[in-house]
Order: sequence, then structure tokens, then C-alpha cells
Amino acid sequence: MKGNEIVVRGGFHLERTDRIIERVLPNQGNTNMEDRTATDLDKTNRNESEIKIQPTVQHGTNIEAGAVCPLCGDRGIILNGDTAVPCSCMEKKRIVNSFKYARLSRELMNCRFEKFSLEYYRNTQQDQEDYLNAQKALKAAKEFVKNVRTNPHEVGLLFTGSVGSGKTFLAASIANEILENNHKLLFLIVPDLLDELRATFSNKSENTEYDLLDIARTVPILILDDLGAHNYTEWSRNRIYSILNYRMNEQLPTVITTNLDFDEIDHYLGERTCSRLLQMCRIFRLSAPQDIRMQNYLKREGLKKDKK
Repeated sequence: MKGNEIVVRGGFHLERTDRIIERVLPNQGNTNMEDRTATDLDKTNRNESEIKIQPTVQHGTNIEAGAVCPLCGDRGIILNGDTAVPCSCMEKKRIVNSFKYARLSRELMNCRFEKFSLEYYRNTQQDQEDYLNAQKALKAAKEFVKNVRTNPHEVGLLFTGSVGSGKTFLAASIANEILENNHKLLFLIVPDLLDELRATFSNKSENTEYDLLDIARTVPILILDDLGAHNYTEWSRNRIYSILNYRMNEQLPTVITTNLDFDEIDHYLGERTCSRLLQMCRIFRLSAPQDIRMQNYLKREGLKKDKK
């Protein structure tokens, strides 16, 4: 180990990845969030209750005019004699920064388990399958969040089902719970990721394809949304396989949503990718009788959908 480099299994360098994210994915999804450097994150994530440093600001004194935090003057620490303790504002900044790095949109940042309603799934005496499947998927999602706190090799999840069946909502709920528990995570929409990889071919691009792939391969927890029926080329199939194969070999937790069944995954992405998904994920199917987004829209507008 060199210097203060932090190494996690498979040669994954947290500090290196933080620097890549700062350069490659600036302010993606959340433009109003506060900026923090990788060094700030490292300081925040230390477990020491006290840090010996050079005196900077004494508690209750020398607060600069215009500072947001009245306790530390936005310095992040409060001195007590010759020692310092992290200010509570650092935790708030850490959460903000985590959500920025995760690339969750503002809409998805509102997703929570308690908002995942089972009422959208068919639950009649004759047919309870949809309801029971959704119940199992929700339980598995909660277990994943709980287990990944202590198990960096937790088995992943794959949610399959038609458009508007709650897959993305459940995956985003997982992301929000994990981020609030101080874990590094990326939420990537597959078509957008492929577009960004293609954009690196431009001479004007400051990023490299390797940088983007390296982030997706090595981030401790990855959520891939919308692994759907797109126009995959051999190049795009190979990139997706590269990400999944690396994560399977390193046993890195991965959550995936798709509207494809496994025969379709085999058709669009190939047998190799299909095999990796079966090995690295538990599989849950979600099926709602009507598109949940449409149902929410009709409720919001006070309308009723015509029954056919």
C-alpha cells in the first residue's frame, strides 16, 4: 500500500475512483448540490472520534461572516483545546455529496420503501400471484439493504417486469436507503451509460472509455436501470458483459432492472451475459395490471382509465 491509498478487494482504489468521478461525472443529475472533494469524503468517513490537527477555529469563536454553519464556520471541525472533532454539518454534506455521486435524479431521490404501495398489484381470491411477487420483491430489497451494510459480497437482485410495474421505483428506494447508510453507490441508466461511452470517442471528450467502464466495474454497489430491449450492437453487448463479468468475479453487489425475460436477454445480450445475471442475482418478477405511472397520473388529474 502506497501513502494513504485505500485498497478494497480486486484492486479497487476508492481515492482513485473519487478523482475519476469528480472529473468524469460532474454534477450529474443534481445541479444544486454542494461540491466536496475526495479528500473531504475521506476525512468524513474516518472512524476516529478525535483528530489531531493544527489549530484552525475554536468552538464558538472566529466564525467568518456569511458562513452557513454557525458551529464551525464551514470548516468542518470544532476545536476543543489541541484536538478537534468533526462538526455535525459534515455528515449533512456527506449525504449531499453521496447523492450527487450516485447520479439519482430528483424524482428518484423521493423513492422510499414506505412509498412502495402493494395496492397496485392484483390481490384477489382467484389471483394473488402479482401481489405475492411484489411482496417478495419488497422483502428482498429490504434484506439487501440490511445485509450489504456488513457484507460487501452480498448477492445482487434483478427485477424483471413490464413497463410501469415498479422496478425502477424499488431499485431507487434501495439506492436511497444505502446512500443514507454511508455506502458508495452508482445508479446508472443503461442507455445513458452507453451514450456516454460512445461520447468518449470524440476528440473533444475529456474522458476515456476506460474511465467510465472502470467506475461501473469497481464501484462498491451498482444499480443498472433499464437493461431493456434496445438496439444493442456487438460493441455495446461487450461493454455490458465486461461490467457484469468483472462484478461477478469480484462479487460486488449489483441491482438490475429489465423489462426482458431471460429468453429475451439471451437474444439481445447473448448467452454469456444471461449466464452472469443468473449467477450474480436473485430474480424477482413484478407485474401490475396497469402501468403504475399511468395510474398515478390519473389519480393526480382526478381521471379514471377506461376499462376495456
